[in-house]
Amino acid sequence: MCGGRGTRLDVGGEKPLVEIGGRALVDRVADALTASSIDRAYAVTSPNAPRTREYVSLPRIDAPGDGYVPDLQYALDRIGRPVLTVAADLPLLAAETIDAVVTSHEGTSMTACVPVALKRRLGVTIDTTVPADGRDLAPSGVNVIAAGDQDRRIVFETPRLAVNVNHVRDLQVAEALRRSEVLP
Repeated sequence: MCGGRGTRLDVGGEKPLVEIGGRALVDRVADALTASSIDRAYAVTSPNAPRTREYVSLPRIDAPGDGYVPDLQYALDRIGRPVLTVAADLPLLAAETIDAVVTSHEGTSMTACVPVALKRRLGVTIDTTVPADGRDLAPSGVNVIAAGDQDRRIVFETPRLAVNVNHVRDLQVAEALRRSEVLP
């Protein structure tokens, strides 16, 4: 999903094209998807991000730009289910992490979450939380959408899913983690 306006980041350009380590966010996510075990990947773009629409190298689904959920539904109507969805603002995402999410899928829809405590330790923003098993979780931006209304939450304790670039501080944290010896 790479067609949002990216207004929270406030960097004067389209969020999917913001660079970390000299590479656009959308390229980092596309590379992780391509290196993973999934067999097809699409970039869901919109008129809200026209430069991104022209830039992406993956096959495109040009959604109308009515918002994340309507654009996701537009894409689902064209490709079917189950489908792995990934936000373009996850610059630390790796193929191994995607494969771990896919392996955790058990036929129903699934939301990959991270502990809020991990996001706090990293110093990244927390936009949405959900309580589960006595702790607060944050959706990561990676989901499996399957038929039916069931939705499981699976917890991953990895910075690779905890850093969504929505604000300038998130961008700084992502860059610092990328430069560290811990994450490439």
